[in-house]
Amino acid sequence: MSSIPTPHTHAPAHAKAPRLSTPLVLLLATGAGLAVASLYYSQPMLGVLGTELGPDGRAIGFVPTMTQLGYALGILLLAPLGDRFDRRRIIVIKAAALCAALLLAGAAPSAALLLVASLAIGLAATMAQDIVPAAATLAPDAHRGKVVGSVMTGLLMGILLSRVVSGVVAEVFGWRTMFVLAAASIALIGAAAWRGLPSLRPTTQLAYGALLRSLGTLWKKHATLRRAAFAQGFLSIGFSAFWSTLAVMLHGAPFHMGSAAAGAFGLAGAAGALAAPIAGRIADRRGPEIVTRGGALLVLLSFAVMGLMPLLPREAQLALLAVSAVGFDLGIQMSLIAHQTIVYGIDPAARSRLNAVLFTVVFIGMALGSGLGSVALARGGWIAVTTLASVSALLALAVRLWPARARS
Repeated sequence: MSSIPTPHTHAPAHAKAPRLSTPLVLLLATGAGLAVASLYYSQPMLGVLGTELGPDGRAIGFVPTMTQLGYALGILLLAPLGDRFDRRRIIVIKAAALCAALLLAGAAPSAALLLVASLAIGLAATMAQDIVPAAATLAPDAHRGKVVGSVMTGLLMGILLSRVVSGVVAEVFGWRTMFVLAAASIALIGAAAWRGLPSLRPTTQLAYGALLRSLGTLWKKHATLRRAAFAQGFLSIGFSAFWSTLAVMLHGAPFHMGSAAAGAFGLAGAAGALAAPIAGRIADRRGPEIVTRGGALLVLLSFAVMGLMPLLPREAQLALLAVSAVGFDLGIQMSLIAHQTIVYGIDPAARSRLNAVLFTVVFIGMALGSGLGSVALARGGWIAVTTLASVSALLALAVRLWPARARS
């Protein structure tokens, strides 16, 4: 599809893209993972934070909310700038801002300042949403799915492993050390990006207001974008519902397990994510449509099989949970990689804005999943959570199947 007509639009940036080497792909994947991990480091440390920061500790529960709010605002308001300015420069600037915000969080003497730092962390962590379009722009058309898959694996690994790492570091060295180490890692990524990432020519000269308005134009113009966003958004509901309620479920009968157990299941999900680059290769060879359907179906089966848990002994239930976590994390990652491959192919001159639209809907799905999952667990137990996740996956599969039925 062609780009939105505008006299300010340059030729597509991929016309003379620099060669994308394996070390550069590794840098991009690591950068995306460490950036998005910054959103989740605080979650396992909330109990310690509330105790140490004294009377203001009751406000600590809003720390994850502020980071997610900052991230949502950053996706909507900052990510589109990648089409207007050199993405390399944006990534470096955001790395510096994220490093500063993490250091501020680590030095925060009060809950109020920590909340401000958390909002800043969320805003700057959107450098991950600049890295992925940069990878898609640098990748040759024939290998775009594989490259995006590799970078997105790094991003998902950051989400799944961040809680495990921060829990261990905070317990052994203290929560402030975790923020300092996180800042150091982002500083290294920023320096490496400045030295190793090639400049990426802007694809539009639209003013900022027009740039934001074009998000709505892209949404209205491209049915392919709407289908991809809705399908991935539905999958995100189940993903978020599972991970936001797992620790609470494991804490109760019959498991009576601590927060470390939930972190261990994050490792199981990471195992599924590691296999996801295969989905990118399949998308390159056979087209992304088959990958989106296969991923949604795998997510549906993984959640649906959890309905058997009440029929199994305790140990078998835990094993089924672990296997299902591998399955649905792999399926969601497969679908996301394929959907990004589809979306990035719509208009090469608008990849940052297309990515912003896609992830805004994904974020809405994550927020809905967290809220609905908590309500489902309170009212119907774990079966209600798995039913919610299964229905959301079924809706995602229906969205991907609907265009084929309409054309047949």
